[in-house]
Amino acid sequence: MEKLKPKLFSVMKTYSKEQLIKDIVAGIIVAIIALPLSIALALASGVTPERGLYTAIVAGFIISFLGGSRVQISGPTAAFATIVAGIVAEDGMSGLALATIMAGILLIIMGLLRFGRLLKFIPYTITTGFTLGIAVTIFIGQIKDFLGLTFKSAPVETLEKLAACVESITTINLQALLIGALSLAILILWPKINRKIPPSLIAVIVAAAVVRLFHMDVNTIGSLYEITAKPPTFSLPTINITMINKMFPDAITIAILAGVESLLSCVVADGMVGSRHRSNMELIAQGTGNIFSSLFGGIPATGAIARTAANIKNGGRTPIAGMVHSVVLLLVLLLFMPYAKLIPMPTIAAILFIVAYNMSEWREFVELLKKSPKSDILVLLATFLLTVIFDLVVAIEVGILMAAILFMKRMSEVAGVQSWSYLEDEASEDQDPDHIRMKRVPKDTLVYEIDGPMFFGAADKFMNISLDAHVRTVILRMRSVPAMDVNALRALQHVLKSCKKRNITLLLSHVQEQPLKAMQKAGFDQELGLNNFCENIDQALERAWQLHEEGKVKVS
Repeated sequence: MEKLKPKLFSVMKTYSKEQLIKDIVAGIIVAIIALPLSIALALASGVTPERGLYTAIVAGFIISFLGGSRVQISGPTAAFATIVAGIVAEDGMSGLALATIMAGILLIIMGLLRFGRLLKFIPYTITTGFTLGIAVTIFIGQIKDFLGLTFKSAPVETLEKLAACVESITTINLQALLIGALSLAILILWPKINRKIPPSLIAVIVAAAVVRLFHMDVNTIGSLYEITAKPPTFSLPTINITMINKMFPDAITIAILAGVESLLSCVVADGMVGSRHRSNMELIAQGTGNIFSSLFGGIPATGAIARTAANIKNGGRTPIAGMVHSVVLLLVLLLFMPYAKLIPMPTIAAILFIVAYNMSEWREFVELLKKSPKSDILVLLATFLLTVIFDLVVAIEVGILMAAILFMKRMSEVAGVQSWSYLEDEASEDQDPDHIRMKRVPKDTLVYEIDGPMFFGAADKFMNISLDAHVRTVILRMRSVPAMDVNALRALQHVLKSCKKRNITLLLSHVQEQPLKAMQKAGFDQELGLNNFCENIDQALERAWQLHEEGKVKVS
């Protein structure tokens, strides 16, 4: 059973002076990256700039200290921007703080009950749909500042903002557009020149300098918001039964988002550093971090994949790097925050355009539209459209409900009852002439039989396949798999990639109609090779023996 122990306490046993230096350097670099992002995401969330820094400082430090990952960097992320903006517009910072505290408590309970692995039950189509939906809402929300438009009202809903942009297009500020275009060009081109210094920092400095030197008529953070350089201070929100009931749906959404996003970031980080995170401890850390973030004026936080990757690439290998990143941001807040008032709003919009593009996963969205079964496409589109038209709460609730109903429908269509007659009252499985124990199997061949439908809740069972050094052939016997969805297909693709890396031949035996159609639609049959599809186990074993004999010839 997974230990409920922070990774920090484990890594400190072998900590060295050399790694401390690397962690400090990585923490400073990540802080530089996080600075403009934290401010931009705070503004996108409808709160003042310093609240983004409060989040990165308080939640970032606590989550690194208690977290289940060696290298996770946490803070404000784009995933929360639209839902936070909606809560703040309707219930103010007090309502947001209460919802975040409740979400934190839910995350801690999930961790203590060891629900970390249960988050896999949220289908990939839903996470892809609402991720693109969030990206679109962020993009639309920044058109006003990028073009320097003047609105007659202050719309909250995404479609209302889009309509207001169209109505106010005649108020476009060409100087603001020029600064926005300059910032966007820097954000796109700078990484091709220098990958060490974050492009967002360069864009902020250059754009602020241009606006200041040429006295341009462009809105800045200072002209719209009051900048404070005070450290985060403790504040308890209003708590009563009415508010708890009202904010509970938002709390559930924040908890799900924080859990999914943070554990996804942990999985990506594990692949980069060859480690293994503790999912339940990470949930407890995320919950604690979010509670304290809200108590000290911050907004919801979760694992940030881009900042985590930057930490790893710059040598960070322990939670110390994440803690250093928070301390550096606190020093910046106290010493340099007044200079943030010079940052032009079109530059903030340009930064958020790039954030929206990077998080959108539009290629995966298009790929799913092309290659997924109709039921998965329906869930994908519904989740995306509901996120844009309504909000994330509605999208996730309806998406999960649709996925469950469509899955049950799919299972009802393929379910059947088959009677068996035995020679004896209690028959041994060895009496089945097709049972693998009745067959001759080469020593370098593994045979796995998959039993039952493969869907988003069972797709990870493919990952239990062992690929030892002596194995040359793996046979997946699929006579008992009546249906599979896109999640299972993605897992099968991962198995194929692992086999190819180890020069192992993957054979599929007795693939039924629906799984075969799904494989053909996704092009998996071409990736595997048509000659590696076998009609039955006898044909698969015959091919395995051929490969076995060929291997003996090559060895000799």
